[in-house]
Amino acid sequence: MRYGITDRVLQLALAMQGSRLGVSLGDIEHRFRVSRRTAQRMRDAVLRNYPQAEQVEDDERRPRWRVPVAGVVAPGAVSADELADLEAAILLLRRENQRRRAEALEGLLRKIRANLRPELQRRIEPDLEALIEAEGLAMRPGPRPVIRPEVIDTIRLAIKQGRELYLTYYSRHSGKTTGRYVRPYGFIFGSRHYLVGQSPDKADGLPRMFALSGIGKVRVTDRAFRRDPDFSLRRFAERAFAVFQEAPRDIVWRFKPAAAAAAADYVFHPTQSMEPQTDGSLVVRFRAGGLMEMCWHLYTWGDDVEVLAPDELRRLMAKAHRHRGFRVG
Repeated sequence: MRYGITDRVLQLALAMQGSRLGVSLGDIEHRFRVSRRTAQRMRDAVLRNYPQAEQVEDDERRPRWRVPVAGVVAPGAVSADELADLEAAILLLRRENQRRRAEALEGLLRKIRANLRPELQRRIEPDLEALIEAEGLAMRPGPRPVIRPEVIDTIRLAIKQGRELYLTYYSRHSGKTTGRYVRPYGFIFGSRHYLVGQSPDKADGLPRMFALSGIGKVRVTDRAFRRDPDFSLRRFAERAFAVFQEAPRDIVWRFKPAAAAAAADYVFHPTQSMEPQTDGSLVVRFRAGGLMEMCWHLYTWGDDVEVLAPDELRRLMAKAHRHRGFRVG
């Protein structure tokens, strides 16, 4: 517990160094999820160890505290656009419930800002605020999966140590919760987030995906394992259109001339090729599985896209179009 308190005080000191306007007690309460009394104790700990800290007031005459630093980042080395991109990445990670990664990038951002010269901070602060407000990422609606940080932390520890996990897993397909050993290989993040791993009790030895939201209790065991040297997480992910794994097929779509320009701006799959046609249409080819996910995506294009191959995807699309009243060419 003592190390946890020390860590938070150090983070607060960095925040005070990285803020031109200073940090209020309310900021401390919100950022560290603590009570007002604890926020006061954390502030006092920073003030005791940083005698150069100063108290300032905001526009509403509320007290704020900052630690002035000379700065080591020269003007021009960091731009408002670069800081805004980092802020946007943090917001996106929080939106996807990847809290640990967001906090790591926030720590990096605080260190960068703490080393900016005061005049540089004053110059880029208005541009940075405008860019962040324009992004609107934090307010963007939509469903997203819940990821428990302790699950991610435990899996990462097992990956680094090369040890098997034991976890309880709820399968949406069977409706049952079972316990199993898993050799963790990595993560795939998408509309749902997955752990990719190999179950030693499965005879085929093939990697499988486990929805992170379905993982209950998880612990690192003392059973070491050797990762398959031929396994590539990138190649494994490329087998699918999104995340659902099935036997890859040769996929061919044709976008009508009215939609060709919009389709050309998309990356549908890392292995795709695009072939402009003389009539203004666009043919897209790639190899992947996940036909149902393709159908869900193509549905958003209405009747501006035609499936040339495979026949199974054509049938899925025809069924979806008939159900919603779209014309099938």
